[in-house]
Amino acid sequence: MRYAILIYDTEAANPSAVQPPADVAAQVMDQWNDYTRMLRARGAYRAGDALQPVQTATTIRQQDGRTVTTDGPFAETKEALGGFYIVEARDLDEALEFATACPGVRYGSIEVRPVIQFPEGAAEHETAGAGAQA
Repeated sequence: MRYAILIYDTEAANPSAVQPPADVAAQVMDQWNDYTRMLRARGAYRAGDALQPVQTATTIRQQDGRTVTTDGPFAETKEALGGFYIVEARDLDEALEFATACPGVRYGSIEVRPVIQFPEGAAEHETAGAGAQA
C-alpha cells in the first residue's frame, strides 16, 4: 500500500532570512540524502520533494460561484508542510517505521496517510480525485 509521509515543521511556516552556515546546511542535506537512499534501498521510495517556502504559495477558493485567488498559504499555523515522500509499505506499521526515520521528525511533525490507489486505466479518477475533498 502507498503512504504519504507529510513533513511539517516550524521553519517551513516561518523561514529564517538568515542562512545556516555551509557546514550545517551540508550536514542537514546529508541526513535527507541518507534517508532517501534508505527508502530507495528498501524498495519503498515512489516520490518525494521539498516545497518552496509558504510565502510562495497561492491558495484558490470558490466563493459565491467565483474563484478567489490569495497569495500565501490557506491559514497561519505554527507548522507548515515543507515536503513529502510517497512510499510503498506492506502496512501502516512499516510506513510508521519509515516516518520515524525521517530527519524532519526532529524539527516538527510527520503525518502518515494512506494514498488512495485507483485501478489502472481509471483516468477519470486519477484527474478528478486529485482535487476531491475528503
